[in-house]
Amino acid sequence: MTDTNAHNREFEKYDQVLKTHTYRLAEHDGDEFDEDYRIATLDFEPFLHGSVSAKARFAEELGTALQQIGFAVLTGHGVDAALYDNVHDQVLDLFTTTPVDQKMRFRARRHGSVNQGYFPLEETSEIHPDLVEGWVWCRRAFDIPQERDGSFHADEYWPRAEYEEQFRRLVLAHEPLFKPLAQAMFQGLGVDPHIFDRKLTGTNFGLRLNYYPPLTNEQDRSGAGRLLGHEDVDLFTILPATRMEGLQVWNHGTGKWVRLHAPHGSIIINTGDYMQRISNDRLPSTTHRVGKPRDGSHLSTPRVSFPMAVYLWEDEVLEVLPGLGEPKYEPIKAVTFHTKSTSKFYGDDYVVETA
Repeated sequence: MTDTNAHNREFEKYDQVLKTHTYRLAEHDGDEFDEDYRIATLDFEPFLHGSVSAKARFAEELGTALQQIGFAVLTGHGVDAALYDNVHDQVLDLFTTTPVDQKMRFRARRHGSVNQGYFPLEETSEIHPDLVEGWVWCRRAFDIPQERDGSFHADEYWPRAEYEEQFRRLVLAHEPLFKPLAQAMFQGLGVDPHIFDRKLTGTNFGLRLNYYPPLTNEQDRSGAGRLLGHEDVDLFTILPATRMEGLQVWNHGTGKWVRLHAPHGSIIINTGDYMQRISNDRLPSTTHRVGKPRDGSHLSTPRVSFPMAVYLWEDEVLEVLPGLGEPKYEPIKAVTFHTKSTSKFYGDDYVVETA
């Protein structure tokens, strides 16, 4: 592991899209915050159910927000906030009642492109001691429609079968949002909004559950981050608003961090490396991290989050979308793009090269 003063530039050889700024991986006393910037909060309902003109207005507003900072907050998405409250409690139960030996049975390993399974505290990656436990499940870990060989067996992926049933409800609530979110993003770029409809039909994803236990005084003094600064390796991420402050977003315009604490029941959307690649850098993959809340609650209260990363299947090709200028990037298979990027976290032997 690197020290807590490590910078992203130490690992830039792994980047598969252009990232020009420099930042420490963990929150630092010298960091500057932009307290005046407000990440856009938009009502998604007009795009889901409105007129042609209402859809166009939303797509323009979302496009502006994402091109500026790569993040937006959405209300009116149609998912009941009670589901998010229920999932919050289930995440706490999963991490606090599952014995360590049971967790380690599912130690994370690569499934296709994605490192799926359990990540112990301080072992989210090989480059930084994050103070978070994580657990990731891809599409293949859920009993939902998909192409797979043989029958589904929950015990291959889950410490208890009821967890699959519980978290499947979240998956089924979010999957209908994949296409309209992508359509709005593409329309905001002036691209055919339906260009990825086929690719996003039954596509792969990564549901990540994060459990941040309260920090000890020693951990609080150590300088270790709750979750290191990073960019998501996906098309976009759907993150239900968390109860505790901590999410910090890099503002490309000011070179400062923005604290993002979204309203209860809303979802936070951010674009990732896949999207930056295919949008020819128009939609940035924005750096974000989890730091300490200003009220000191990290010393007494656990933090929970459950982002869902939207991927493409491994054999899909990532190439710059038509109409977005001279391509800055060559076409590349998703599995190669993904594993080259994330080998930063998991080691150079994680890469899958394809012809």
